[in-house]
Amino acid sequence: MKKKVKVVAAVIENEHNEILCALRAHDMLIPNMWEFPGGKVEEGENLQEALEREITEELECEIKACEVINRNTHEYDTFIIELISLKAELIKGTPVATEHAKLIWMPRENLESLVWAPADIPAVRDVMNQVNI
Repeated sequence: MKKKVKVVAAVIENEHNEILCALRAHDMLIPNMWEFPGGKVEEGENLQEALEREITEELECEIKACEVINRNTHEYDTFIIELISLKAELIKGTPVATEHAKLIWMPRENLESLVWAPADIPAVRDVMNQVNI
């Protein structure tokens, strides 16, 4: 039986209407693919708490996690991920790639030009179809 993982992801938009995208490092699972940054939900955390903690740990900045914009379950070869993407606002600091290979701000209409991790693709499509998240 495959392990099931519950993960939250931040869809952060800057003042130029660009979305923060993170490139998974070569030593991560699903390497060299783009994702919305985030991480696993720990026992006892709600979605917003988990996302705010993960972004502080991974990107060394603070966000306010808001409403869910996409919920998707994807089965990989070795595990099943429930990926919940939330709108988030950057409230303090500048995101720094401490675990990812790279961070970029991408115009919403260009998101599909990146090679996304399969679990993120439904959220990418939802974000591209929304005028303002």
